[in-house]
Amino acid sequence: MSIKIYHNPRCSKSRQTLQLLEEHGVKPEIIEYLKTPPSETELKAILEALNMTPRDLMRKGEAEYKDNNLADESLSSEQLISAMLKYPKLIERPIVVTSDNKFALGRPPESVLEIL
Repeated sequence: MSIKIYHNPRCSKSRQTLQLLEEHGVKPEIIEYLKTPPSETELKAILEALNMTPRDLMRKGEAEYKDNNLADESLSSEQLISAMLKYPKLIERPIVVTSDNKFALGRPPESVLEIL
């Protein structure tokens, strides 16, 4: 089974999740999503697999969230996904994906163990 992690090396939770995977013998493919963001199709698949809305997977404390008025409840899912694609910093992290299409958000990091 292969595993990918959408990772931000500057994020402590992301680093902890990566370390936890490695401690369990997993050598994941590391995708630094700020440099290589998911495509629209990938992001929609992640949202569906995690059973989350775009707003659920957004980092609401980021300046891009506030500066672009993304708290506006009238914004559609498509508009929020577009914002996440334009500003990948808004995507909550880390996200772990297995080759058999299991997904987990590493918050807390231990939650990824459920899909191994």
